[in-house]
Amino acid sequence: MTASLSPRTLAAVVAAVLASGCAVGPNFQRPEASAPGSFRGASAGEDRSLADLAWWDLYRDERLNALLRASLSKGFDARLAAARVGESRAIAAQVHGQRFPGLGYAANADRGRNALLGNPFTQGGGSTSDGFDGYLGAAWELDLWGRVRRLDEAARAQYLATQEGRRAVLLSLVSEVATSYYELLELDEELAIARQATESFGSSLKLFNRQLEGGTASRLDAASAEAAMATSAARIPELERQVAIKENQISVLVGEVPGPVLRGARLAEQALPPEVPAGLPSALLERRPDIREAEYAAVAANARIGVTIGGFLPRIGLSAILGGVSSQLDSVTSRKAGLWSVGAQATGPLFQGGGLHGQYDQAEHEWEIAKLAYQQAALNAFADVANALVTRQKLALVRAEQERAVRAYQEAVTLSTERYSAGKASYYEVIEAQLKLFPAQAALAQTTRDQFTSVVQLYKALGGGWNLKDPEWSPADPR
Repeated sequence: MTASLSPRTLAAVVAAVLASGCAVGPNFQRPEASAPGSFRGASAGEDRSLADLAWWDLYRDERLNALLRASLSKGFDARLAAARVGESRAIAAQVHGQRFPGLGYAANADRGRNALLGNPFTQGGGSTSDGFDGYLGAAWELDLWGRVRRLDEAARAQYLATQEGRRAVLLSLVSEVATSYYELLELDEELAIARQATESFGSSLKLFNRQLEGGTASRLDAASAEAAMATSAARIPELERQVAIKENQISVLVGEVPGPVLRGARLAEQALPPEVPAGLPSALLERRPDIREAEYAAVAANARIGVTIGGFLPRIGLSAILGGVSSQLDSVTSRKAGLWSVGAQATGPLFQGGGLHGQYDQAEHEWEIAKLAYQQAALNAFADVANALVTRQKLALVRAEQERAVRAYQEAVTLSTERYSAGKASYYEVIEAQLKLFPAQAALAQTTRDQFTSVVQLYKALGGGWNLKDPEWSPADPR
């Protein structure tokens, strides 16, 4: 498309429209978005996808599922998204009504003195008269060029984009609640480790203090144990603060007053979802709600080009009036009182100082922006899936090594304790082993959390639940 419409181009458009009966402006074609043959980090040719699962089949923790159901039914994010869909549906209905004739009525009754023309006022004279009239009217824009149809197309596409936006909100809400829940379970693990460490170092401190009083231990051992205990004890209120904040965050997400959150199984007892392939990249364009939202936004932008082209052309309207006028109410419907009128009008621009061309240029640029936004959304989606896949794979390797490290440190604590009991080592050796064990356990808990959240992010990146109808997103009990 050129930046403006020349008279020759305009004439050609009019001729083409009259010949074909089509609406002015270009018909929508999905912008090019090259999809790779397979996601980076995934095997090629897999038709199945993690996105085919409903969220309750992915997340097996009953307490988590209860939170997810609450967030989807009572959470303000979900309710706001639904309200926006309702607003967009109402706007689309208003625009769609322009495609049909408008019907209306008017009625009037009056009584006055010297109100009629030809009955001049004279002092002490004059006459009093009544008047009644009623009308039915109809008006319709004859949409020869398809301007109104393009308006309707744009409004409907915007409504569908809002629907996809709602699905994107629901998917994001599920992901945020699940992520926050796993983060809460991980904080519980760290808190338990900190309490265990504090208790263990406290026992060592008591032992060293008794030995110090008996003259069989050095002040260095007692000071080391006291420092280790204080460091672990300082972690407890900080972790309790983080737990409370995370519980408050989850409470708000589910539409409740901030407060405690019930847990299910501990993080270490949670089972990771089975390995399910990511699916074909080309299917991602149909499944990700943000991509589909961007596509519908592009449809609307494309349709608005036709609307601006229609502004260059005459608007032809039809109108009709049927009614009656009489000085007697019971005579308004009589044949003598009847009136009718049928007419056609044509209006169009002659000179707008470049305003119409500016509107057309704006619509062209809006289409270009919408096209680029769609292509960017698709590219970001491919990257999101690739990132989630590689994160999940590498975290499995990290966890295996961290589990190995924890087992080794546990063995070191056991051996150092046995050596101390046999009088072959000081208790400082035990403390040193414990100082390495507890951070390793905390790191393992964090990696386990990251494994679960990587599955959450993969499900979101793939457009999980794409095959669920809107009412199915928040069932009363999915099981």
